[in-house]
Amino acid sequence: MTFTPRVFSGIKPSGDLHLGNYLGAIRRFVPLQDTHETIYCVVDMHAITVWQEPEDLKRWTYEIAAAYIAAGVDPKRSIIFNQSQVMEHAELSWIFNCVARMGWMERMTQFKDKSGENSENVSLGLFAYPSLMAADILLYKATGVPVGEDQKQHLELTRDIAKKFNHDFKKQIKALGHKGDFFPITETLATGPAMRVKSLKDGSKKMSKSDASDLSTIYMMDDADTISKKIKRATTDADALPSEVAGLAARLEAENLVGIYAALSNTSAEDVLGQFGGQGWGVFKPALADLAVARLSPIADEMKRLVADRGEMDSILRDGADRARAIAQPIMADIRNIVGFVR
Repeated sequence: MTFTPRVFSGIKPSGDLHLGNYLGAIRRFVPLQDTHETIYCVVDMHAITVWQEPEDLKRWTYEIAAAYIAAGVDPKRSIIFNQSQVMEHAELSWIFNCVARMGWMERMTQFKDKSGENSENVSLGLFAYPSLMAADILLYKATGVPVGEDQKQHLELTRDIAKKFNHDFKKQIKALGHKGDFFPITETLATGPAMRVKSLKDGSKKMSKSDASDLSTIYMMDDADTISKKIKRATTDADALPSEVAGLAARLEAENLVGIYAALSNTSAEDVLGQFGGQGWGVFKPALADLAVARLSPIADEMKRLVADRGEMDSILRDGADRARAIAQPIMADIRNIVGFVR
């Protein structure tokens, strides 16, 4: 069976968006609009696998949707919505809970990382949320997902669930008139290198909203002065920048800042070092600060404008949910038929 080239991706509203979210995910969404049907979700049902203050959850939901648009995702060309408005996500997730095997779920490293030694006291949702992630993707028969390294294991689970469903219900799928698999085997999409942004205070850790130091993280809603201050106070070593990428080995903070410059300027680390190699941080940091302000301030300004206009944002999210539901409902109707539900 031939599947429509379709992309699904989403970001969880569980904190303020930061530079790592933008360079690692949101920026990569934009060019896919030229080659695929694109569905970009705010996955608020995933967010509540751990406790969220309800008002914060609402605010972060609006901020993520606004960030999509401010970064260049067109709500007329793409579908932008929040997950909880399309309840077929939850319905298909339950069916997939009954398709997936416990052993598959227990091997998910992110659950182990997030639960730590407290696994018996975390929510059932946190354990099962890879099944919901599979439902998010397969509800729309998405053929591709732009995922980072930390989500590749979950995409493999999605593929396993799709294969098992296609195998277990092969007879019913054929009876429905399908000449091949019901679900596609979703592929990882490459849209250029995914920048893994590190903390501005410790190059061995990823940039995170949970970092103890506020100076470690550039938030997408930071103003120009704050962005500049955080970059100029970023941890570095005493050596000048090397002229070759090999010279960044074991210099984690230097490598991170060079990588941020390359990502924001749409060039390579080699190009950055060709320009700044041999120069000190007194030259490079102000240049990086100016570049970051030039790239991020317009996005922050547009995010703030959109978030302040709840009427416009509600209209965009409702329209996106209606369009998402129009795709999901006939697919879900076929799934109910395939598994034997009487309607």
